Amino acid sequence: MSLTNRRQILLSGIFLWLFAVAGTTLVAVTEYTTGDRIIENERQLLLRNLYALLPVDKLDNDIATDTLELPASTLLGTDRTSTIYRARFGGKPVAAIFNSVAPNGYNGKIHLLVGVFVDGSLAGVRVVKHAETPGLGDAIEIRKSSWIKGFDGKSLSNPRQRGWQVKRDGGEFDQFTGATITPRAVVAAVHNTLLYYQQNLNTIF
Repeated sequence: MSLTNRRQILLSGIFLWLFAVAGTTLVAVTEYTTGDRIIENERQLLLRNLYALLPVDKLDNDIATDTLELPASTLLGTDRTSTIYRARFGGKPVAAIFNSVAPNGYNGKIHLLVGVFVDGSLAGVRVVKHAETPGLGDAIEIRKSSWIKGFDGKSLSNPRQRGWQVKRDGGEFDQFTGATITPRAVVAAVHNTLLYYQQNLNTIF
């Protein structure tokens, strides 16, 4: 190999090394400068979802930090620990908001926030993540329909256990035309969350 070829190979290697260093540095700087912003954006999104269930005049604590880690539970649809958010007013418990999962949606898991007042009635339910079919199952989203608001104020006694099904199964909750599996999964998950709350009330607060 000629001296000229060796120099070209050496220069190419140096340029590749410099390019790799520059790229790695750019990624590191970007992550460093945007990391705090991403965390804050995620916090604001979480707060918007929490306050959609519990208006700010219902609590006076920082609900995003007043949390409790719960062990995995089939009633919550989780196989790992999950976080609940606790609302208080004047130091007294107001409600708890659960991260619950409906594991048997039509296209997979449906992730929910389920707010439960101290008396066991529902403050509300919101879908935060899903893969249901657009135009059919995605009617569980608040921005697509008001169906999810049908849980507001419900409890284990309103309706009774048999009523916690979609109407096609003899219950009180509407299903969607051409998409029964999705609402059936959400109704079951919300009911299970209420059962979990009832069974663990003394440890939640």
